Amino acid sequence: MRSGAGSAEERLPPEPNTAAVILPWQRPESVLAAAEGAELPPALLRPAEARLEEAAALARSIGLTVAWKGVLPQRGRRPATLLGSGQVESVASAVKLHRIAVAVVDSQLTPVQQRNLEKAWGCKVIDRTGLILEIFGARARTREGALQVELAHLAYQRTRLVRSWTHLERQRGGFGFLGGPGESQIEIDRRLIGERIARLRRELEEVRRTRSLHRGARKRVPYPVVALVGYTNAGKSTLFNALTDAEVLAEDQLFATLDPTMRALRLPSGRTVILSDTVGFISELPHELVAAFRATLEEVAEADIILHVRDVAHPDSAAQRADVLAVLDSMVKDGALDPAWGERVIEVLNKSDLLADDARESLARQKGVVLVSALNRAGLDSLKAAIDSRLSAGLPVHRISLNPAEGAALAWLYAHGEVLDRRDGADSIHLAVRLSEDDRARFESRRVRAAREALEQGSPRG
Repeated sequence: MRSGAGSAEERLPPEPNTAAVILPWQRPESVLAAAEGAELPPALLRPAEARLEEAAALARSIGLTVAWKGVLPQRGRRPATLLGSGQVESVASAVKLHRIAVAVVDSQLTPVQQRNLEKAWGCKVIDRTGLILEIFGARARTREGALQVELAHLAYQRTRLVRSWTHLERQRGGFGFLGGPGESQIEIDRRLIGERIARLRRELEEVRRTRSLHRGARKRVPYPVVALVGYTNAGKSTLFNALTDAEVLAEDQLFATLDPTMRALRLPSGRTVILSDTVGFISELPHELVAAFRATLEEVAEADIILHVRDVAHPDSAAQRADVLAVLDSMVKDGALDPAWGERVIEVLNKSDLLADDARESLARQKGVVLVSALNRAGLDSLKAAIDSRLSAGLPVHRISLNPAEGAALAWLYAHGEVLDRRDGADSIHLAVRLSEDDRARFESRRVRAAREALEQGSPRG
């Protein structure tokens, strides 16, 4: 350890925003043996290089320049530093050589491990949770998003402030680890953090109540809700924009979208739905964020249809799918999601234009999937038809007759139902409409009200 600290003292000043990315990695078979038959998280089954590249992409997405990265094989976790002493020294040499300012360790570090590594390497050290929190803090745009991120960040920092008082000097305003010292409340203590967390939770509870009111209003309209979910950078926002002609931020970076966005979408049947773009999932999502973003994930829980968007051309597409399903399953265990949520899912295989022809044809034959290319706007009609079909499944077909003067009622049926058959007669229009029982009741209520108003307008004034 001493040689690492000495090297850090002698090296040239670090280059601003220059990062090293380190993946402590245990072979899946060794982890499986230690777990005594327990099921491994999907992330641990992914190749080490894929996990390292994802960690590097996370670092780059927040403006860090990755000057060095490496996989460090592990047999076990060291309580003091997580890594072995030889590995700590080798990283210290790389930090000195590349003038590293921030070392990103793609694992969870205890406060003691973080402090010891900072002393050994002579640079700032953050773990996977801290990095993701930093990204979320930079991406949140709405007041709700900012509240959620601050709550998660304080919950994460509280243990570090309590157990390791030297971290007080690293406390920053705006959650940033890239700024200089003394930018915020350096003397913040456990009581103040606890009070702030309690206040944030009260404010977020108010946000949840507001969301609940908004959902109630949508149900009264009512329009079905279709939520986009998927691994981060799978192309959800690009697909959202392509379907709705919206201008949601869509960039080739992780977590470009944090705050949910909603737009109306017209389907081939004439039915209107509300499309909701949500935050992307990621492997080993910090539990602080799972709890803090419950209000956002409630949009998924309440959705009538869930579009699971996958980057089908990504080499780890299957593992990413498993990670998303694991997060959704955890919501079921928390009581936030119906156990039968799988019946509402349509798998959308995005970026299919990057596949070879034979691979694309093979996937197209699979049941329950839709191939699209959001960037090229290919397959969008098939996707809309699949949403239409899923919403229509199980709805009863109603036979309705209208007189030609009931133009508003006819338009309402086209907007809220699926007109399967129409026959125009001399004195009436006969329709076969697939419509929910609630919508049928609303239609009849509107029709009676319209007839009453027409009668009143035609009555002579006394």
